Amino acid sequence: MYWLSAPLLLLLSSALWAAEGYLLGGGVELDSDDALATSVFAELGIGENTWLSGTLAYSSLDLPRAGDSDTLYADIAIDHWFDPVGLQASVAYWGDSEVLDSVDWQGSLYWRNDKVRLSADYEYRDFTFDVFRDTALPGQDVEFSANGIGLSARVGIGESVSLRLSGMDYDYSVNLGRAANQPIRDFLSVSRLSMINSLIDYRAGIGLGLDVGERHWSLDYATWKAEVDGSKVDSTTLRFLTPLSSRSDIEFGIGIDDSDVYGSVTLFSVSIYFYG
Repeated sequence: MYWLSAPLLLLLSSALWAAEGYLLGGGVELDSDDALATSVFAELGIGENTWLSGTLAYSSLDLPRAGDSDTLYADIAIDHWFDPVGLQASVAYWGDSEVLDSVDWQGSLYWRNDKVRLSADYEYRDFTFDVFRDTALPGQDVEFSANGIGLSARVGIGESVSLRLSGMDYDYSVNLGRAANQPIRDFLSVSRLSMINSLIDYRAGIGLGLDVGERHWSLDYATWKAEVDGSKVDSTTLRFLTPLSSRSDIEFGIGIDDSDVYGSVTLFSVSIYFYG
């Protein structure tokens, strides 16, 4: 299912020439469990109140019971603000087509002004899992889906402080917690860089942002529950954004994830942003 990446790059490269404004960037993340992820992303203004964005990402990590895991992620989104209400829609692909992958459709209806942004979010996920990949039973793919409903908010407090809140709850078409789902359990790990870990029951988060001159600090806390094994993860991340030039920024991040099953892992990240 890598079909999404080529059209994404073609569409973004064509739109860049006609963009009224753009953001281009890339990032690298690694953690203390030897996981590595890389990404490139772009956001383009294609009208006064319309934005087109896209992301390509790749992650690789070692799993205790399933060897190496390599995952591709690609998405494309469009956002239009009607003032004061806006709509955002996106489609994404993630996974490994030989093991587990998903096509995700997302939509958001939001209201915003200079200080506040409130959003109602919906996501439909269509999964395919090759449960018999290591046996003599070919073509035994299992398909299932999930519906997610959530809310998010961003509130400006004064001139330099912002507060972010978010939550999402998922309902799956099958019971992933059954003992028969051991093949899926083999691909779980503590690392947030493993996209298999997006098989979650719910997620909630809170974040605080602080502008200090041209620099920006953010502190985020999130908690989520895995749908497959019921484990809970608490995550804390600190990020620091500072200018490189008049049209570029660099951001550093450090985070700690603590799972009640897999223990703790520390994550480091660096991202670069270019504006035009």
